[in-house]
Amino acid sequence: MRILVLGDVVGRVGRQAVTTHLPRLVDRWKLDFVVVNGENAAGGFGISEEIAQSLIDAGADAITTGNHVWDQREALVFIERQPRMLRPLNFPPGTPGHGAAMFTARSGQRVLVANIMGRTFMDPLDDPVRPLEAALDVHTLGSEVDAAIVDIHAEATSEKQALGHLLDGRVSLVVGTHTHCPTADHRVLPGGTGYITDLGMCGAYDGVIGMDKDEPMRRFVERTPGQRITPATGPATLCGVAIETDDRTGLALWISAVRLGGDLHEATPSAWA
Repeated sequence: MRILVLGDVVGRVGRQAVTTHLPRLVDRWKLDFVVVNGENAAGGFGISEEIAQSLIDAGADAITTGNHVWDQREALVFIERQPRMLRPLNFPPGTPGHGAAMFTARSGQRVLVANIMGRTFMDPLDDPVRPLEAALDVHTLGSEVDAAIVDIHAEATSEKQALGHLLDGRVSLVVGTHTHCPTADHRVLPGGTGYITDLGMCGAYDGVIGMDKDEPMRRFVERTPGQRITPATGPATLCGVAIETDDRTGLALWISAVRLGGDLHEATPSAWA
């Protein structure tokens, strides 16, 4: 199975990068399944129903989120009628929406996507591991599902790496999101799980994590509140990873960085050239 996962979409330029590049990538790379993290898509803070639908129309099969999922309050309502959008699995019981779901790929294969949030330097949510373990016990890779993807939205690289090793051999791919900076550690772990500590973002890198740089720089220097932070408006880079899985086991055969447009050095999967 050919899978593409894109990092946090930040603001209008990030959305434009996805809606511009993704439709042609689905066709050119013959993608079976696409996951996009959309939690910063609405002005850098949250996601609206209209924006979620635009990402789906562009080719996203599932939308993951994180700590900004409820910044647009309408998300509390529309997430219940949008089965392709997930919120972190470890929100307390009774929170609207779902943190893990089954999807059907373009190939007809079954894909489990799970979205969890870390707890180190983040909001103190429930334990992410136990509900994730329960979901994986029901949806076993290679039998009940053909691929399994986990988005861990977390600040600490150590927490993401620990989870990657914990899940090695049980899922197809573990991706980190939230810090908006693509890491160079994408690899297939010893047990066959693809892994990257952070996908990076789909947004403008001539800024501060996708935001216009003037106000964040001023705040770091002066240490006082000021104007509202807004997304950067420069050229956007599309960031993520591509993997191909073994149809028999569901494990990763290889993983490649994806970076297109904007200020970062371009990277594409040579196997799909």
